[in-house]
Amino acid sequence: MSQSLILSAEHANQRLDKALAELLPQFSRSYLQQAIKQGLIQVDGQVVQARYAIRGDETISYDLAEPVHNEIWQPEAMALDIIYEDEEVLVINKPVGLVVHPGAGNWTGTLVNGLLHYCPALEALPRAGIVHRLDKETSGLMVVAKTREAHHALTQELQAREVQREYLALVYGEVTAGGTIEGNIGRDPRDRLKMALLEEGREAVTHYRLAERFAGFTLLRLYLETGRTHQIRVHLASIHYPIVGDPLYGRGLRLPKGASEELVQTLKGFKHQALHAARLSFTHPTTQEEVSFEAPLPEDFSHLLSLLRP
Repeated sequence: MSQSLILSAEHANQRLDKALAELLPQFSRSYLQQAIKQGLIQVDGQVVQARYAIRGDETISYDLAEPVHNEIWQPEAMALDIIYEDEEVLVINKPVGLVVHPGAGNWTGTLVNGLLHYCPALEALPRAGIVHRLDKETSGLMVVAKTREAHHALTQELQAREVQREYLALVYGEVTAGGTIEGNIGRDPRDRLKMALLEEGREAVTHYRLAERFAGFTLLRLYLETGRTHQIRVHLASIHYPIVGDPLYGRGLRLPKGASEELVQTLKGFKHQALHAARLSFTHPTTQEEVSFEAPLPEDFSHLLSLLRP
């Protein structure tokens, strides 16, 4: 079945095969290059080469074979916190510590493994229907498509920046006002485990608002325009308000003056970033109505906030 997507201006000057490898991660770049060569992928109705330089706003039409899943993606029984489910979508509250996709060092025990056990039909969908990711140590809401039509609709909606994602983050420092952070993000050339602000990186925009202030800390509400890897964590660290507990971008433990022993021990024992995807809104692919979901903070995050309050 022929499908289409629109290449936005953020992909301008990228090679076509490289951009498609990011937008269609269920297919390898080599497969996409062959498909372009065979005319299975066209730009504005024209056959082009893999090195075609994107201008922005082109329409890509493609008719590709079903992706072949890695045979190691095996179904595994797993307790899933399902917030909502119908015939088209699943909304899941992901706990801290759960890896989303199988990969090097994490071939089992991932969310994908659990989803394939819960709903075997997801095996036919790219990445078992997962439309967007959360980091292993970030908790909160994710939407999973259960049909190919829903997956296509939600992917298009995400690319058009119409999916609304609200996060809560506890940061070091007393933020005085909300604002917007704009800074291109790419792989850190000095540390391949990290992302960094790079002029040649991909566009990234994060809006933040004050939710609650404490002595030495601030709880922020964050809204994503884009969805780059580690975006919130990199952006907040760049304005010197790193997330509490962040092992990659936080700058070590900071203990406020006059902290109680319980607060000190809780901060020392908080080993993951205090970042939670609290609210998710999108247009339902079948009803075309906007739907919204909320997920409560994890217990350890909630407990930490209770200790910071007067």
